[in-house]
Amino acid sequence: MDNQEKKHTRRPRYKGTHPKAFKDKYKELNPELYANAVEKVIQKGNTPAGMHRSICVKEILDFLQITPGQTGLDATLGYGGHTLEMLKCLNSKGHLYATDVDSIELPRTRERLERLGYGPEILTVRQTNFSNIDQITSESGPLNFILADLGVSSMQIDNPERGFSYKTEGPLDLRLNPSKGISAADRLRTISQEELRGMLSENADEPHSAEIAHAVISAIKKGADITTTSQLRQVIKDALNFIPEKDRDNEIKKSCQRCFQALRIDVNNEFEALYEFLEKLPAALAEGGRVAILTFHSGEDRLVKKSFQRFYREGIYKEIAPEAIRPSAAECGSNSRARSAKLRWAVKA
Repeated sequence: MDNQEKKHTRRPRYKGTHPKAFKDKYKELNPELYANAVEKVIQKGNTPAGMHRSICVKEILDFLQITPGQTGLDATLGYGGHTLEMLKCLNSKGHLYATDVDSIELPRTRERLERLGYGPEILTVRQTNFSNIDQITSESGPLNFILADLGVSSMQIDNPERGFSYKTEGPLDLRLNPSKGISAADRLRTISQEELRGMLSENADEPHSAEIAHAVISAIKKGADITTTSQLRQVIKDALNFIPEKDRDNEIKKSCQRCFQALRIDVNNEFEALYEFLEKLPAALAEGGRVAILTFHSGEDRLVKKSFQRFYREGIYKEIAPEAIRPSAAECGSNSRARSAKLRWAVKA
């Protein structure tokens, strides 16, 4: 019968205490529905899978001094944590623009913010690289405040299908937008040993870049197809076998982190995008406009520092951060992913 009530179906159960496949982890995929579980993870100093904990929120808001009626930009939307706090400061007056290249996480974040009451009347979301800030300002006009958080979101790291972490098995992809460009696996198939060595040194200050580059290219020449995170991790591990045993495990861990970082920066052209963004910043800011940039490794920080200093000398910025601001000890203790963060800011003349 058409009017017959549909039989209620339970969510599929999984074996064991926790689901193994990320696609089955309903708590991680919808963390906002499980507040108690999330709080327990946070209290242990960890970031709940499927979520991202924004870093230096107080320091950023204290500097930006957002007031109702202003127009601003969150150049790296991510999970929307910083975005939400900036929207609260606007108090439904003014407008916030937000950009991100991640075609997977962006619609989820937009929907999450809409459920909280922040729709297109106060928030405009664009899927584009922040290097296209001039396209945003052609619509918005000069901006009163800008934030760029250059860190990879925890949701990207935690999803093994994205290939961002050496800790979990997954395809060696590392693209922020999986529908564009080439994967890290494809990049390794065509790169030369010298180019790879330079990439590891420049993008991640990898001290064992020569040994790792030699091992990777040698493996590929011998017919190995490095297409998964675990395969690359194993090559790095084998390349560092010369390190004394007491130090080896720790060095392998650090080198894996650095190598994955270097590849991610390369396949996403992150340094090129950041340089273009920094060059366009002065024109995007209104008089007295404020910009805050959160970086997570030395290469990014150097680019931001040098750009701010150059425009300050030229009189374009009237004030810049005298030194990088680091997260508090308390924040680092409660969120381990905050430890490498550096915050710099500038004010347009």
